[in-house]
Amino acid sequence: MKLSRPVSWFLLAFGVWSWVIWVTFAKNLWKDASGLAFDDAGDPTAYFWVHLALAITSFILGSAVGVIGFQSVRVHMKKP
Repeated sequence: MKLSRPVSWFLLAFGVWSWVIWVTFAKNLWKDASGLAFDDAGDPTAYFWVHLALAITSFILGSAVGVIGFQSVRVHMKKP
C-alpha cells in the first residue's frame, strides 16, 4: 500500500506526539500526589495499574504508527 505524502507526515507527527504525550503522562502518573495512583502506604492502586496499561498500550501503538509514517516519509524523500 502506498501512502500519500501528507498522510505519511501526519502518521509521523502522530508518532512523535504519542511519545511526548504518553511519556509525560507516565511521568506524571508516577509522581501522583493526589492519592489516586498510590494508597497511604505508597502501594500502587488499581487506578495506577489501569492507567499505566493504557499509557503503555497507547505508547506502543503510537510508536508503530510513527514507524509506518517514518518509513513512508523516507520513501517520498528518495523520489525526485
